[in-house]
Amino acid sequence: MKKSTLGAILLIMPALAVAEGKKTDLPKPEPGQKIVQAARTESPIVLDGVLDETVWKRQPATGFTQTDPVDGQPATEATEVWIAYDDKALYVAAFCRDSEPSKIIRRLGRRDSDVDSDWFIFAVDPYYDRRSGYLFGVNPAGSIIDEALSNDVNDDESWDGIWESKAAVNAGGWTVEMRIPFHQIRFPKQDEYVWGVNFRRVIKRKNEEILFAWTSKKEAAFVSKFARLEGLRGFGPGTHVEIMPYVTGLARYAPEQEGNPFETGHRTLGNAGFDLKASLGGNFTLDATANPDFGQVEVDPAVINLSAYETFYEEKRPFFIEGASIFDGFGRGGIYLNAGMNWPTTMFFYSRRVGRAPQGYATQDGYVDTPDRTTILGAAKLTGKYAGWNIGFINAVTAREYATIDSFGLRTQEEVEPSSYYGVLRAQKDINKGQQGIGFMATGVVRGTDSETLNGILNKNAFTLAVDGWSFLDAKRNYVVGGWFGATSVEGTAADIYRLQTSSYHYYQRPDASYLSLDPGATSLSGWGGRFQIAKQGGNFLWVVGAGALSPGFDINDAGYQSRGSDITNYSFLAANQWTKPGKVFQYFLLGGGGLLTYDFGGNKTGEALVALVQGTFPNFWSFNSEWMLAARTYDTRLTRGGPLAVAPWSWSQQTSLETDSRRPFVLEVAGSYSGIPEDGYAWSAEASLTWKPRPNFSLSMGPEYMVQTTDTQWVGRFSDELMTETYGRRYVFAHLDQTVVAAEIRLNWTFTPKLSLQAYLQPFIGVGHFDGFRELAAPKTFDFNVYGEGGSTVDYADGVYTVDPDGAGSAAAFSFGDPDFNMKSLRGTIVLRWEYLPGSLFYLVWTQNRADYADAGTLNLSRDTASLFTAPGDNVFMFKLSYRWGA
Repeated sequence: MKKSTLGAILLIMPALAVAEGKKTDLPKPEPGQKIVQAARTESPIVLDGVLDETVWKRQPATGFTQTDPVDGQPATEATEVWIAYDDKALYVAAFCRDSEPSKIIRRLGRRDSDVDSDWFIFAVDPYYDRRSGYLFGVNPAGSIIDEALSNDVNDDESWDGIWESKAAVNAGGWTVEMRIPFHQIRFPKQDEYVWGVNFRRVIKRKNEEILFAWTSKKEAAFVSKFARLEGLRGFGPGTHVEIMPYVTGLARYAPEQEGNPFETGHRTLGNAGFDLKASLGGNFTLDATANPDFGQVEVDPAVINLSAYETFYEEKRPFFIEGASIFDGFGRGGIYLNAGMNWPTTMFFYSRRVGRAPQGYATQDGYVDTPDRTTILGAAKLTGKYAGWNIGFINAVTAREYATIDSFGLRTQEEVEPSSYYGVLRAQKDINKGQQGIGFMATGVVRGTDSETLNGILNKNAFTLAVDGWSFLDAKRNYVVGGWFGATSVEGTAADIYRLQTSSYHYYQRPDASYLSLDPGATSLSGWGGRFQIAKQGGNFLWVVGAGALSPGFDINDAGYQSRGSDITNYSFLAANQWTKPGKVFQYFLLGGGGLLTYDFGGNKTGEALVALVQGTFPNFWSFNSEWMLAARTYDTRLTRGGPLAVAPWSWSQQTSLETDSRRPFVLEVAGSYSGIPEDGYAWSAEASLTWKPRPNFSLSMGPEYMVQTTDTQWVGRFSDELMTETYGRRYVFAHLDQTVVAAEIRLNWTFTPKLSLQAYLQPFIGVGHFDGFRELAAPKTFDFNVYGEGGSTVDYADGVYTVDPDGAGSAAAFSFGDPDFNMKSLRGTIVLRWEYLPGSLFYLVWTQNRADYADAGTLNLSRDTASLFTAPGDNVFMFKLSYRWGA
């Protein structure tokens, strides 16, 4: 891959914000398609939930059909809908008639909280591409949700438009009015428009969902089935600019550390910046941010990760999650069935790379103050549609960050994160009304630093380029084939690329992998990957067949995320039958099964398994899900972490969950899992969550979790010994591990009004692990181990250090390692008060606490460790953030 060519794609902002020409040829109605007529209002519409305007006296759209509980049957309650417009906005009115209005469920929730309530939902496809659009929902209490629609069936609730609504309950049911400004949705300028439209209603006490343009539960479709909205003319999308400046204040209180000049007990900070949103010609939206602050987001949960791969954390920052669906949907267009089947997660863009914690470290002695995150100097995101192409483009620049070192009063600085540029370009085009589609995605990361330390651990440049596409094989879109193929290229110093080659994602140093070649002098690494699937995803009988491969050099981790290493070929098959017609035992039922095979590029079988799944809903609307796997004896390329192959013994696992009826004041969710490897160990877990909803605006959920794991092959380390010829001059050391995790999650949601809410999150976490029974792999391609302390070998422990002599009086040298036992106690929590005091203008008050303690490693005492959660040293951060939306 040419760096200059791909770099040019990413470093140049495409000048695509040009409005397309007016269209005069309107598409013809499709056979059987419903038609809704919009009317221009001649007088102002007052949003009060009272349908007394003249424009609402016309003939309404009626005739809704159930998807639940009885798919295909007429709705049990009548619903009437009208659509009107003026030069500036679209108006929607609905009368949700109800024979028992006193039983209408109206729960308050903060924005985009899909609470258990009655709902009226309006969905629109302004491009009439039958693939994308927007969704706006209102419940009887006035709570709202809005989403961006894509790929026919996908929705992105992170999209937030600025629109208005009003709901009212009356003697005949409840009513709703909406006003949606045209500048909040994208569409090309035309003399006259035809849009797609649909209406959905939820009658929660009956668990009934109804649609105006009905789609059966057996069909994998939504936007493509919309009705036709006619009568729209004489307006345009216009140009709209919103600027949202903000100010923040922060006070951090932490235990004072004697002698440490950076931990004096308190610290105060202030900050300011702005966000900008502009609609450009109706086709594009530009989002930009300067010096963004995300202090109002919820803290990440505590985890214990003993694997060789990083933990994935969800994105929670508003700038990055809004409109993310165009990037997240890469490789999944047309394919709605999602069957992982031992295929690693491959995200070409993982937005948490931008603004991450500094990756470097201070090499000097002294007290060190390191920033907890990298400053984002500025970022811009362009999303929209041009000449039939859906386009998303992100640019972000992060600052060079320094650690400050204080050594006996002398302060110096050392670079711990270079200045960096991140670029992502995504384009996708629907063909033949979405019957086929093609697209591509390119990412680039460019870092600049003169630090020898950072140049040895960070890639200088990293680029990816990939294409994706799909084609439905029949007019009903039941059968589809699709996939993606891409290439990666990474550049850096010889020390950095050597580190990358030997990392857990590549393991080029494997001594028995003749097809891999470790090059100490290399300054670049490249690879390729792809996955293709063919599926039947409509009707009762469903199936999907997949094949994929990631070459040993494939690496997307500078801008993206990969859950496991490369060097994999994967083949899978999954079939299932679903019963959607309610019966005496099940409201819905699905039974499926399949299999998978996995190899490395040397032809070694690294995975072979059979899977089974069953899920369903009972007539009382309790639901369950159960998955089972039986894995055969194969080889493991990862157990020795760069060493020779080992055997992966046969194993089995299952996980099962049950959830009670979500309409009730008390909702219980329970889940359990078990995995067993007879030659190695086992793990099991149990968790529960009880949600209490005593009032329409209040919910409290509490969920404990308990996990136990026992294994004889927990990684400890590798140690050179030329006498250990059986494993190529190195000893690969493991241990017996007994691990226990006791944790809980507590969440409170208190919504005072649809614009004022309080949320709280608390996670107490205790994780304890004890290591003993140290051993080494005896020979490649086996599951045989030499246990230390047996056969003449010795293992001694003193002052927190284990010393092993692998052959006692023999000539092999002894080696040592630290005690790996642990006892991690963590208490993390966040309380957020959110007030939307004007449309789009927000005020936050936030309190975040983080306590941690690591005493008593290797032993679990619940009373002692629980007490330590509340007495452990910790940080308390208090913050406010005020933003104001100015629109023109």
